[in-house]
Amino acid sequence: MTPTLTDRYVAAVLRSVPQPRREEIATELRASIEDMVEGRTDAGADVAAAEREVLTEMGDPAALAARYADRRLQLIGPTYYLAWERLLKLLLSFVPATVGVLVGLVAAVDEDNVGGAIGEGISTAITVAVQIAFWVTLVFAILERTNTRLDLPGWNVDDLPEGPVDRQITLVDTAAGIGMLALFAAYLPLQHFRSFVPSDGDRNLPVLDPALWSFWLPFLIAVLVANIGLEVAKYRAGRWTWPLVGINALLGLAFAAPVVWLMSTDRLLNPDLIARFDWLGESGNLDIVAKLVVTGAILVTVWDVIDSGIKAYRADR
Repeated sequence: MTPTLTDRYVAAVLRSVPQPRREEIATELRASIEDMVEGRTDAGADVAAAEREVLTEMGDPAALAARYADRRLQLIGPTYYLAWERLLKLLLSFVPATVGVLVGLVAAVDEDNVGGAIGEGISTAITVAVQIAFWVTLVFAILERTNTRLDLPGWNVDDLPEGPVDRQITLVDTAAGIGMLALFAAYLPLQHFRSFVPSDGDRNLPVLDPALWSFWLPFLIAVLVANIGLEVAKYRAGRWTWPLVGINALLGLAFAAPVVWLMSTDRLLNPDLIARFDWLGESGNLDIVAKLVVTGAILVTVWDVIDSGIKAYRADR
């Protein structure tokens, strides 16, 4: 059954109140809304219009939840607190991690020091997070204390979420996904400078063909970075949606198709690496490796798309 505006409003309020009080607050809030709506309909108002008027007068559910929880919205003052909080959460959700990964990759390429590059990336991400928190807070504090009007759009019932949704995707899942993608994206350039295959020179042999740096390796890194963005979008949505399933399928195809084609045409692995191992040069062994890589890439991609589709279907139901 499609949730009513009242259902959506109550659900939005309950998200930010203590769990033990939710049932009590829901009962009280619904009774208040029904009484107010009934008062308007008795005066001749339409039920739907009366409901919208009542909820609009009650205001932003986040502010009402703060009153129920006795939580003061005064870190910088009540006027722009909610706008400050939402902007800060949005920026901190992806900017520090993105900058940290990029700085770590650049440091790894320039310094050929994996441990130092990881440390520099983490340090940069923390610094960026602190800077964002400081400057955003300072700007909002100045705006409020100088009585500067931002003319932000007012809240109305159309801003309510579609309904209470059980979160499929937790912060732990998102952090793990982003961490794996970041490590994979970092390995593609790192393997060019430091791999597990020793050579006769000063450096180890790259696993992947260095000629791929002309296009394919940067392309694959870009696809992995886009997947990090998808992880953030999934967490913000709280569950798989069909648009996210479509984007996931496109990104999976964008990564798997080049890998399958390059491996099938003997262009993925470094020729010097193949020459370094005699068993790869023996009849049929390289073909077996190619079939394993191709099959693995196809199966992982297909399963990922099917799994995301199943989760989206379950979320809809």
